[in-house]
This record gives sequence, C-alpha cells and structure tokens, in this order.
Amino acid sequence: MVAFLVAGMVVFEALIVAVIRAVPPTQLFAGSGPAGPGALKAFSGSTGDVSIASYAGLLGAGLVHPFWIAMQLTAIGSFAAAAVAADVESGTVELLMVRPVSRLRLLAERTFAVVAASLALNAAATLAVAGGVALSPAIHHAVPLRGVLAAGLAGCAFTLCLSGPALAVSAAARHRAQVIGATIGLGAVGFAVNFIAMAWHPVAPLRYLSPFHYYTPGDALAHGTIVWGSFAVLVAVGAAGIAAALPLLQRRDLAP
Repeated sequence: MVAFLVAGMVVFEALIVAVIRAVPPTQLFAGSGPAGPGALKAFSGSTGDVSIASYAGLLGAGLVHPFWIAMQLTAIGSFAAAAVAADVESGTVELLMVRPVSRLRLLAERTFAVVAASLALNAAATLAVAGGVALSPAIHHAVPLRGVLAAGLAGCAFTLCLSGPALAVSAAARHRAQVIGATIGLGAVGFAVNFIAMAWHPVAPLRYLSPFHYYTPGDALAHGTIVWGSFAVLVAVGAAGIAAALPLLQRRDLAP
C-alpha cells in the first residue's frame, strides 16, 4: 500500500509542476493580487500574503489538494487502525499478549510504522516538487529550494499532528472503523473548518481549531522558511496524542 501511495504522490506532484510549467499562473487566473479572496487562501496553503495566482501558491495548492489529503489520511488511518484497534476487533491481540511483548513495545513499534509511512509520503511529495522546481528556471526564480524543504518539513509536522490523535483513538477503540472515522474527521473536517473560517469572517476564530491553519506550505514555498510557532503547535498536538495513547493502552481491557 505504501509503495502505491508513494508512487501516486510522486505522479500527482509531478503533474502539478508540469501544469504550472505549461500554463503560467497569470494565465490560469485573472490577476496576481497579494492575497485574493479569503476562501482561496485555504487552497494555496497560505494564511494571507501568498496568492494562489503565483508559482508558490499553485505549488502550495498541490500540497493541500484533496488528493494529497486523501493520500495522507489513507496511510495514517490504515496504519493507526492496525496499531491496536484492528487486533482487538479480530481477536488477534490476545495472541500477541501471550508472548513476551510489552504494551509499550507494541505501541512504540506501530507508532514508528505510522510515522514512517507519513514520512515516506512527505518525502515523495517534497522530492517531486523539488525536482520540478530545479528543472524550471522560471519556477526556481520565484520558489527557492529551501522553500520546498520547508514545506516538506511542515507537511511532516502536519501528518504527525493527525497521527498522534489517531493512535490515541486506536489505543482506546475496539473497531478499526472508529479510528478511520476519527482520522477523516481530523483531516477532512479540519480542512472544511479552515476553509469556512477564512471565507466567512463571523466564524474566523474557528480556524485556530483546524490543523490546516498551522500548515501553510504556500507561505513556506514563497518565503523559504517555516513558521516555527505553527510548526510547534502541530508537533505538540501529535506528541500529546502519542503520549495519551500509552496510558490508554496500558489501562484498557484488550479482550474483544
């Protein structure tokens, strides 16, 4: 599964770069104003000052695109569900526990699997975008390679932010569907909340509840830096989820 997801991510990001090279942003959109309508900021992976009608905005759109989100949620949801909940649902967890394997080791190894899958997908997307930027002088002039790396690191923090809570749900759940549902809720609903908050001013404060408010690849691509405060929030949420998973797993009854 990971191999197919990685291949799909490379093809998708390469296609985004190919489209951008073939059709400049000013031809795709009517103008290249500083920010554009608030709703479009969510699609460019920006908090405001990077227009989607720019190279950085279009590349950022490829890193918050529903396809990108779906690929990440597939990996996180599948591996997090398999961490504990799937074994409880099928009854195989009892076979694991009769062996000299501690619950801490079980959780640590499967957390590593979730994180490794997410890192592989982010690395694939980053390398594909970096290759496209390096091969196109026009894009490279507007988007530094350090910006691509910064966007990739931000993507890793974002997927960690989703993985931690998903693992916590898996440590407490009895069915894999519960974990997959929670993962989709954090990812897909989180994107919707951020979009609505940026498009409709009365509910603007809700954007702080969405991980997409803190994941801004468009800004990273344009400026070549990471917003370390937002990066820290994403990492802290992910770490808190993983930390919560251990006591949840230690105290629960693993009988199906």
